[in-house]
Amino acid sequence: MTRILGIDPGSQRTGIGVIDVDAAGRCRYVHAQALVLLAAEDFPSRLGLLCDGLEALIAQWQPQQVAIETVFMDKSAMSALKLGQARGAALATVVRHRLPVAEYEPRVVKQSLVGRGAADKAQVQHMVRLLLNLPEAKLQADAADALAIALTHAHMSATAGRTGLSTDALRRRG
Repeated sequence: MTRILGIDPGSQRTGIGVIDVDAAGRCRYVHAQALVLLAAEDFPSRLGLLCDGLEALIAQWQPQQVAIETVFMDKSAMSALKLGQARGAALATVVRHRLPVAEYEPRVVKQSLVGRGAADKAQVQHMVRLLLNLPEAKLQADAADALAIALTHAHMSATAGRTGLSTDALRRRG
């Protein structure tokens, strides 16, 4: 059994998703939540909350692998910069634990779960619930995205194992 921690980094909320994957590639839901960072008094304190929250979750859930979403340009350069800083804080935290990290573009995550890179959030959330056999109850958006990233890593790792290619090579072909 392999435990994967999926991270959807954000400067206001960071999605966390934990799944277990068995030798046959079957995925099982373990945990999901959003680390809400808005209570911090300033941006550097948000990054501190993010690191502290990840530290606690790593200690609690003991993942063996980490999958994280890459930065994409969204609303503005300032938003992208803050997102990049949150992503950097998350990466530094997991790397300090010597956890292997795989990075996935949002387009690759959507394509992996839904079959097309331009899928909307509702379609991704639907597939996350379906693949993990979760009830129709509302799944927090950032947590659902983190689960989607973890599922993508599980699928890419299984494909890499079958083909002998690395997950990096598969992402480049994507």
